Amino acid sequence: MKTATLQELAELVNGKVSGDDQLVISALNSLDLAVEGELTFIVTARMADRLSTTRASACIVPTGLEDVGLPLIQVANPDLAAARIHNYLLAGDFTASGVHPSAVIGNDCRISEQVTICPQVSIGNRVRIADQVILHPGVVIGDDVEIGRGCVLHANVVVTNGCIVGKDVTLHHGVIIGSDGFGFASDPESGNHVSKPQVGNVRIEDGVQIGANSCVDRAAFGTTLVKSGARIDNLVMIGHNCVIGENAVLVGQVGIAGSTTLGRNVVLGARAGVAGHLFLDDGVKVAAMGGVHNNQPKGAVVGGVPAFDVKKWGRATAAYSRLPDMVREMRKLRREVDRLTELLETKSMREKDDE
Repeated sequence: MKTATLQELAELVNGKVSGDDQLVISALNSLDLAVEGELTFIVTARMADRLSTTRASACIVPTGLEDVGLPLIQVANPDLAAARIHNYLLAGDFTASGVHPSAVIGNDCRISEQVTICPQVSIGNRVRIADQVILHPGVVIGDDVEIGRGCVLHANVVVTNGCIVGKDVTLHHGVIIGSDGFGFASDPESGNHVSKPQVGNVRIEDGVQIGANSCVDRAAFGTTLVKSGARIDNLVMIGHNCVIGENAVLVGQVGIAGSTTLGRNVVLGARAGVAGHLFLDDGVKVAAMGGVHNNQPKGAVVGGVPAFDVKKWGRATAAYSRLPDMVREMRKLRREVDRLTELLETKSMREKDDE
């Protein structure tokens, strides 16, 4: 862990210091848990009244907020600044521990000396592992895999044959990269299923993070691709031949069927599902538990099943809770209409009799 002055941290995030700019900060913490020597943050000015109870030595605040009784770093986006400062303070120099004696390494591998390979790791043949890689206990690496500089693979991660992992990728516990895609042909006469060989691979680009127990299936042919900067939560399923665009965000339990492409900065809320062979253009957002069955244009924000415009979906959802009352009202109106119709018919018949 590092220490830094308030001025140094402000320069890191293009912020402005108010107060003691030479104050030394050793960590970042929440308002409730921060202690002396630590930095905290608030994301909106409405939270300023909570600063009276914090024990933090300084605070990151929105631009324009002053005179709160603490040294401040003023920034346009406190949440983003806090994330950058926190990463900076936690970053330490990489120390290689080498290869544990219990690790099993195949033939013709090229493994940097600047790595940490923990107990019970299994590495196949012809594997390439770059500098500053950490493989935690129980990691399994198949044949012909490439792992780029600065990657961290947590316990029990599996990267199967022929898959490629870029630089600075984090794969959390239990992630499976390159399991066979879900592909088969069915015989209509016998009802039997014939598996289609999945002979492609998976490529994870630089800076991707994938949460625990998520799976990215290998392509039937070609490559399943997760592009740079994507953030994938726990328990996410990505089917074969998908393309996940740059900086996409996939929240927990999202499922994406095969051969679907997501553009840049697409956000899929928790438990959203996307059918196969679709294209979601840049900036599309899908609300939690939404079900997408059609291509979505750039910037679309949708929800519901099947997914449609999120504002209309919100109104439809609000109306849904009133359906019982609406049905009762409609039945009442129907009875009134029937009664009026009967009266009109009776009146008409009387008028004819009078003639």
